[in-house]
Amino acid sequence: MTVTTVHAGTAADPWPVPEFTERLRAVTADRYHDRHPFNLRMHRGELTPAELRRWITNRFHYQRHIPVKDALILAKFDRPEPRRAWLRRIRDHDGTADGEGGIERWLRLGEAAGLGRDQLWDSSRVLPGVRFAVEGYVTFCRLRPALDAVAASLTELSAPGLMRTRVAAFEHHYPWIDPAGLAYFRTRVDQGARDGEDALALVLEWARTRAEQQRALAALAYKCEVLWALLDAVDRGDTRGWSDTPDGGGP
Repeated sequence: MTVTTVHAGTAADPWPVPEFTERLRAVTADRYHDRHPFNLRMHRGELTPAELRRWITNRFHYQRHIPVKDALILAKFDRPEPRRAWLRRIRDHDGTADGEGGIERWLRLGEAAGLGRDQLWDSSRVLPGVRFAVEGYVTFCRLRPALDAVAASLTELSAPGLMRTRVAAFEHHYPWIDPAGLAYFRTRVDQGARDGEDALALVLEWARTRAEQQRALAALAYKCEVLWALLDAVDRGDTRGWSDTPDGGGP
């Protein structure tokens, strides 16, 4: 008689794809910045015009670096298929012509909030903590392997829900901001869902060992910390010099 021995899984075995997927989603569910006190106050309608302008200005420093980090990730791919898919992200933010793309839509958000474009592009106005968080993330994408860099982008799995909440909050609590300025948030509902699923498919394909899966989880946790640190800096920022009236501007 032949005896077949069934070995139980060990700590070194990779998690099955469904379990690994749930672990990834759990990171964003637990650590995404939608729970940050600043975002909670924003969505309850408790921010002053000065605080909103401070956030829009400093968050733009992150927005303008999204295509930079995506170009760094793109350069790590050794096949045309993922390069073509990832290139779409750069086009989404930079546009294919002047007046298009996510960066342009964020500039229009600033204008709707009473900020000039030159104010947003002026990086000397960026808070040190925001600068540190953004530079750290760009450096991470430059130096780490493709798996880590792509896994860090999986915060997009939680972005659509945040964008829907934000649009509703702005429309209800901040009517002094022209609704046309909310186009960035509306657009990112569908883009974020698509980008998150595309990145998830790559991570599930590439993370074949338990060690690689753990690296992916750590990279995603790090990205959550970047977004949290950015809001920490904005939350503690100085509002002196910022207009606190709806029709005012920035410093």
